[in-house]
Order: sequence, then structure tokens, then C-alpha cells
Amino acid sequence: MANPDLSFPPAPQRSMPLVDARPRAGAAALARDLLALTKPRITTLVLVTEAAGARLAPGSATARSLGLSFLGTALIVGSANALNMWWERDVDALMTRTRNRPLPAGRMSPDVALAFGLALGVLGAPMLFLVNVATGLLGLVALVGYVAVYTPLKRHSHLALLVGAVPGAIPPLLGWTTMTGTIGLGGMLLFGVLFLWQIPHFAAIATFRMEDYARAGLQVVSVQHGERAARHTVALYTVLVVANSLLFVPFGLAGQAYLMTATVLGAGFLAFALRGLVAGPRFEARRWARGVFAFSIPYLTVLLVALLADRITPL
Repeated sequence: MANPDLSFPPAPQRSMPLVDARPRAGAAALARDLLALTKPRITTLVLVTEAAGARLAPGSATARSLGLSFLGTALIVGSANALNMWWERDVDALMTRTRNRPLPAGRMSPDVALAFGLALGVLGAPMLFLVNVATGLLGLVALVGYVAVYTPLKRHSHLALLVGAVPGAIPPLLGWTTMTGTIGLGGMLLFGVLFLWQIPHFAAIATFRMEDYARAGLQVVSVQHGERAARHTVALYTVLVVANSLLFVPFGLAGQAYLMTATVLGAGFLAFALRGLVAGPRFEARRWARGVFAFSIPYLTVLLVALLADRITPL
């Protein structure tokens, strides 16, 4: 794996310069932009997966520990997202879907975003350590891995997606360790589902937004190795995530209702993913990739709901 470049991000290309930073007037506008740095929708999804881990885990935790865990996680995730946007402000200026974010749009000074991201991390990490050591260490791994490894590595190798999937899969482990103080088999199976699910989900995005990623210089699989390699990546990891999702039953963590739901969902996900392999050379890759992406979101949501509804508490 190439050593990540930990230097400050380079200046953007002259053809699409960053707008001069002009902070918005008014506290409300600044608050909206600070909130946008945390990616609130992603943060909400993270907290849902953490709640799933806590609900599935054996044991119990005090209201204080649960509160510290969820608040600390929200702050850590917000910190990671804000620091990621600070680091990639030049890249965001070159991509259609991100050019209106606070930094590339010039609504906020980079110094403000950096200070805000660091402050969230400084506040959030101790909260997780107050829950227990395992939860604190996992939170730090997620924050450092996402910001200091995944973010710069994206400019060098498509393998950054595998690195970034690790912090993305840690939240259910945070819920599990909050309840138990250890990781455990159930926590690892949840980690596996989240880790493997992210690969086809984001590889699909990188396929139908390939021009955006190429223009920004981000090395996703479709840019580095072509559309066909992206189709194989989506297919392989969809097979793996579906197989992983079924393991909760033989390991005694879920029952037959969950098995039926996971089987039906998995069959649908595989149908979308494998269709990219059997189509001819004129296959409409963007439409296929959008279909995979669109299905992947309800797939994960319904799978977790079914798992919670039919869970069997491990001994």
C-alpha cells in the first residue's frame, strides 16, 4: 500500500479556482454551515447502526454510559466529516455534487472549519473513554483512520475504499462494546455487514459519477481500472455481504424470520449486482450503477430492522 501523503492539500487547478473565503453574515447562517460540515444525514445513519449494535448485544449499560456513547460518537463522526471537508476542499471545488459545500463555495474560512473539526474530536474522544476503554479505542481508530489514512490515500489508490470501510463499519461495534466492554462475535458479524456493504455501495457511486472523480483526481476503481473492474468489484462484495448477513442464524443470533428476510433481500441485491457482469459491452453502466446504489440503501435498512426484530440474545 502506498504511503499516504499527509501534507496539506494542494491548491486547486486554475481552471476551477476556489472562491475566496467570505464567511456568511449572521450566526444562523454560520451555524447552518457548521452543521453541514458534520454531514448530519450520515451522522444520523451512524447513530442508527450504533443503536443496532447496542440493541443486539447482551448485557446492559447505564443511561449515563449510553448517553456518553451516543453523544461521543456523534461528535467523533462530526469531527471526521469536518476534517475530511477541510482536507478535501480543493477536491470538492472540482466535483459537481460537492462544489457548493461551505468551504469550496467560499462561505467559510478553512481555519474555522479546521478549528471546529478538531474541537469536536477533542470533546468526543474522552466521552467514549468514559464509557470504557474498548469503546474509546474504537472511536479513536475510526477518527484517525478516516481522516489521516483514508482521506489522503484516496488521491493515490482505489484501495482507499477498503481502508475507509473500516471506520465506516466501527459504529455498531461502539454500540456492542458500550453494552459489553468487549467486541464479541455478534459485534464482529455486524462489523462485517457494514464493512462489506460499503464496497458495492460506493463503487456504484464511483461508476455513475466517474467523470466527477476523474476530474478531481480521486483514484476510485472505475477511474484507475475501468468500468469493467468496477462491475466485478460490486459483484464480488455483494456476494460477500449477502453471505455474511446469513451467518447470524447459524451462530444463534437471529431466527427464521430474519433468515427469510435476509434471503429475499440478498437475492434482490445479487440480482442488481450480478446483472453488471452478464450484460454486453454496450450495457448502460450508469443506469445499472444507479440501480445498485438505490437498492443498497433500503437493503441495509431493512436488514438491520429485521435483525433487531428477530434477534436472539447471545448467552
